[in-house]
Amino acid sequence: MESPQPTVRAKRLNLGTVFNFLKDHRYDYLILFLIGAVIIGLDQWTKALVRAKIPLGTDWLPDRLAWLLPYARIRHWYNTGAAFGIFQNGNLVFTILAIIVILLILYYFPRTERNDWWLRVAMAMQFAGAAGNLIDRLAFAQVTDFISVGKFAIFNVADASISVGVAVLLLGVWLKERSDKKRAAMSTLPEDEAHVPTEDEAQSG
Repeated sequence: MESPQPTVRAKRLNLGTVFNFLKDHRYDYLILFLIGAVIIGLDQWTKALVRAKIPLGTDWLPDRLAWLLPYARIRHWYNTGAAFGIFQNGNLVFTILAIIVILLILYYFPRTERNDWWLRVAMAMQFAGAAGNLIDRLAFAQVTDFISVGKFAIFNVADASISVGVAVLLLGVWLKERSDKKRAAMSTLPEDEAHVPTEDEAQSG
């Protein structure tokens, strides 16, 4: 007769586990939601102003800035594609992608190092940009754009947040690599060369 095999119980994700996780990472989510709220609020406020005040397809600038019209303007437009008007007529696809991006950031953000502010700010800006445009897609099945510079594609605050977030991330990676290389170079120097003399040591020398 075969001996009974021990049963392996799968870990269940219960409400207590979720509550404890949120409690442990409430500071992390507070940072994410504070940055996100500011950007999303600005994005939705400016879009609402444009929809209410500027007819679709028309330009606007204050009279004192009329000289900027050949180069920059506020133009009420919309798109059903990705940021900066690319891949039109893909509203459903980009709605799903935005939800995935938001969920991934909500998952990974509290797992990042708390002193890695470059990564955290970049992720918060990506989160806000994705959420800002997602609100438009769910409410209007299209995204309101209004910032027009030269012949560049018309964009909005959420698009800018996504782009700046990428730039912040790249800058942070570059600065970290630069710092790591400096530390590695210092660690290979003899102790007397790597030592930085204090002011008293310099004066006595």
